[in-house]
Amino acid sequence: MTKTVPLSQAQSLPFWQRPITLLFLMAAAMPIAFSTWSALLNNFVIEVADFDGSDIGWLHTVREIPGFLAVGVIAVIIFVREQVLGLVSLILLGAATAVTAWFPSLGGILTITMLSSIGFHYYETVNQSLQLQWLEKDRAPQMLGWLVAAGSGATLVAYLLIVMTWEALGLTYNTVYLLAGGLTVMIAAFALFAYPQFEAPNPQIKRMILRRRYWLYYALQFMAGARRQIFIVFAGFMMVEKFGFEVHEVTSLFLINLVANMICAPLVGRAVFRFGERNALIFEYVGLVIVFLAYGGIYFFGWGVLLAAFLYVVDHLLFAMALALKTYFQKIADPGDIAPTAAVAFTINHIAAVFLPAGLGYLWLISPAAVFMLAAGMAFTSLMLALLIPRHPEKGNETVFSRFAPSPAE
Repeated sequence: MTKTVPLSQAQSLPFWQRPITLLFLMAAAMPIAFSTWSALLNNFVIEVADFDGSDIGWLHTVREIPGFLAVGVIAVIIFVREQVLGLVSLILLGAATAVTAWFPSLGGILTITMLSSIGFHYYETVNQSLQLQWLEKDRAPQMLGWLVAAGSGATLVAYLLIVMTWEALGLTYNTVYLLAGGLTVMIAAFALFAYPQFEAPNPQIKRMILRRRYWLYYALQFMAGARRQIFIVFAGFMMVEKFGFEVHEVTSLFLINLVANMICAPLVGRAVFRFGERNALIFEYVGLVIVFLAYGGIYFFGWGVLLAAFLYVVDHLLFAMALALKTYFQKIADPGDIAPTAAVAFTINHIAAVFLPAGLGYLWLISPAAVFMLAAGMAFTSLMLALLIPRHPEKGNETVFSRFAPSPAE
């Protein structure tokens, strides 16, 4: 763990010890814990803790607080290497997931959710930074697509086991959470000690920075965080509350998402490389507007469960195109800005996430359709912002207005 290897020399290492292999290992380890937690969550809180729409909103508000505070990563990496911080955070996520079922009350669930969320959000912040530092710009879209597919593939095995054995073996929430969280802990601990520390060629600035020329990236991150909460919090909750989905049925829906992601994520990466970030994000946001309007139609017009399940899968696939936002930033950023901006972007992404779930939880009690109409409006706002991305973004050409500026604004 103490050996340091410059990134330029990493190709001389055995394949299993190279940076790209570590990225794939982490990509597989994280969703084993997080996705299993998500798959069981709605049934767990409704059956065990008797949650309603307001309670689930508060749970997700608590879950997003560490994301809002992700800017604290900048202070931590002054003393701890990003690679170490990412793996330690992954261990925390796995450990907290493992003991989730030990706290079957509102207070207990909120507490353990906070701990797992600290691990998840600090891991995600550092992981995004490492991806953009370790991947070459011309290969980043394709490799990011394959990393998404790897995470889906790892989770697929866990979900298949849940679907096939939940009723047959009479599994409990405690058993599944312990197995999934424990496996994530073991993988992360192995990676912590088995891999050298990789040294990127560009030292990262270890203080908070806000640059005017990144304003469009910040705005897109804010809107992405706002509308994503509605999908994460309420789309799955709708399947359980309105249509009565049981654990194995919710997990089956997740399985469909995983298989679709494994097939489509690499294709999304190739599409971003070929058609550019602007076109990819425009396609995503147009699709999200349609999906959220259709969600609202389920409540307005009484459309059935098959349409709801189809929309859930399409919704999930469209979010996979968010990798275009990562590569957009990679193209416009100073190399040394990646780590601090990843932390700042995570905080911006979670500003709305801190208050939206709780607030919309109360709106949900009055009108679930109104929640999805609001999400459609957010997706439309994102579409308007995506139109400001130039066809060929780079430093000095961050937005369509850049050609009118005399020099890049810092």
